[in-house]
Amino acid sequence: MEGNKSSNFAFGESLKLRTKEFALRCIKLFRALPRQADAYVLGKQFLRSATSVAANYRAACRARSNAEFVAKIGIALEEADESLFWIELLEESGIMATSRLASLKQEADELTAILVTIRKSSYKSNNSPTPKFSNSQTL
Repeated sequence: MEGNKSSNFAFGESLKLRTKEFALRCIKLFRALPRQADAYVLGKQFLRSATSVAANYRAACRARSNAEFVAKIGIALEEADESLFWIELLEESGIMATSRLASLKQEADELTAILVTIRKSSYKSNNSPTPKFSNSQTL
């Protein structure tokens, strides 16, 4: 059981880093958007949702209960999916070239899939006293 806790902790830490790197890459993309009103409006929405993925995942890792963990993971999931939506709009509207968005689009899609899996497995372990993918430390 101790080995499982250790691997869950390592996974949680690596996902924290991955979501933060995603947020940083999205900030760079926002800064590269054309200086047009439509790009700015879509870009701000994109920036808010993309940075929120990392913030809410980090909050989930500090959850005090499984219910709080599941709620924060749910928010992070919604924000990852919303980020994907804004990337699609930036692409399909022609504001940003597909080639510049492809890797971010893939990362948003992968983060969404990972967060879906975490949420599903957390529902299954709802009777456990600590969050499944969290380090058990609290603030």
